[in-house]
Amino acid sequence: MKRIISLALSLGFILAGLISCSKATAPKAGSAKAADMLSLLPVDSQGAVVVDVHRIMQIESVKKSIAENENKAKYDEFVQMTGIDPEQDIFFFVGAMTGPIEQKHQDGAGLVNLKYDRDKVLALVQKEGGQLSQDEYNGLTIYQTAAGEDKKPMSFVFLDESNILLGTAAAVRKVIDVNQKKADNIWKNEDMAPLLKGMNSAAMLWAGFAVPPEMMKEASSQNPMLGAFSDIRSVILAFDYSHGNLLAEITAMSPDPEKNKQMGDALNGFKVLGAGAAAQEPLFGELLNKIEISSTAAQVKIAANLPEELIKSLGEKMKPKKPETEPEEPDN
Repeated sequence: MKRIISLALSLGFILAGLISCSKATAPKAGSAKAADMLSLLPVDSQGAVVVDVHRIMQIESVKKSIAENENKAKYDEFVQMTGIDPEQDIFFFVGAMTGPIEQKHQDGAGLVNLKYDRDKVLALVQKEGGQLSQDEYNGLTIYQTAAGEDKKPMSFVFLDESNILLGTAAAVRKVIDVNQKKADNIWKNEDMAPLLKGMNSAAMLWAGFAVPPEMMKEASSQNPMLGAFSDIRSVILAFDYSHGNLLAEITAMSPDPEKNKQMGDALNGFKVLGAGAAAQEPLFGELLNKIEISSTAAQVKIAANLPEELIKSLGEKMKPKKPETEPEEPDN
């Protein structure tokens, strides 16, 4: 009996080892969760964003906006050429900034979780972007566009039947390594992991960024009005939609309780200054009244509950006015 138990345990350990060494199963389109997508981002991510595209595309006002958009013909052409209907076939987008956040040409990668036809997508990219170079990495083909002026070339990979990976060459390789269990993911990042746990992952869009101390100090040194924000170490945000309202939350965190109080005071001061403009434009005043600013020893938060009609009215108000055409002079 002991031999049988010992053999069973040994076999179990062997199987566990084989499973842990195998490739990660990337999230499948239609059943993927936001957390599944997030776990594919590399450990050196300094910022991450998650977008529930499918939920956004189901909002009636979004559907109406697409249907009435002046570029609807191009939208329909895209659907026809690729076989991808964004309203039905795209589920999530996640993106990450890798390496120093303050560098001039930021490295980063994004993953699109969707149902797609590889050949059709590749044909469209080649038509729009021209000749593509190819490289092999860990059994996958990396396609790369030509470098633009003052920009890094863009790489993309058909990671599997449900996920397309795109970004700078270095970041794309890092995501492939994470997917194949050859590198740690974002949850092993000591700066990002606490932020991820504190995010509103039920929102349609949520994001978090670890802010280098020197970055904010430099920004505040160039603009005295930003002095209260010099000790920000991280920022998280979330945008959601419910019953005709856009819900927004932006939270900034500093290790200094006094700085968090100063940030709250400064933001409320900006809000008071905006009252002057609100007197001239009632819509702006209505917007200000929907914004709440609060602070604790650990953070300062901006929260807003914005009716969709208010956003629409402000958008119309901010549109540039068409120049009036002068009447033509009659011929003599």
